[in-house]
Amino acid sequence: MFKRLLFAAMVAAIAASMGYAQSRSTTTVTIPVGKTQADNGKQMFQSYCAPCHGIDGRGHGPTASALTEAPPDLTVLSKNNRGTFPSTHIVSVLQFGPSLPAHGSSQMPVWGPILGTADDQSLSDQAKALRIRNLTRYLESIQEK
Repeated sequence: MFKRLLFAAMVAAIAASMGYAQSRSTTTVTIPVGKTQADNGKQMFQSYCAPCHGIDGRGHGPTASALTEAPPDLTVLSKNNRGTFPSTHIVSVLQFGPSLPAHGSSQMPVWGPILGTADDQSLSDQAKALRIRNLTRYLESIQEK
């Protein structure tokens, strides 16, 4: 009798922990995004990038823990590229998303319609290019020396 009771308690505990783990993995994080000026790379970074990459760009933003992979430290891009800022790669990531997505899709969460190739036609290609250029310049300005 005691063995059956113990077995039933263990099964119930396992089922409860699996339910808890499953509910924790489906947490949705909403990032409020305000309108930014296309010519202000710093403002765009603070609005679009800082929630994950941190205000300093080092990958410790308040929503970083909700991602499947930690966001990269954006201040060492030049250092990791033999002293040259990889602007072509950055433009590609901003347009098409990272090759190893941290959040489950290939498109940055808030950038699709603003910077990337999403179907949203609310911004012209020229406006998207201006935003990408200015955000890339800002990222270049925060590189470690």
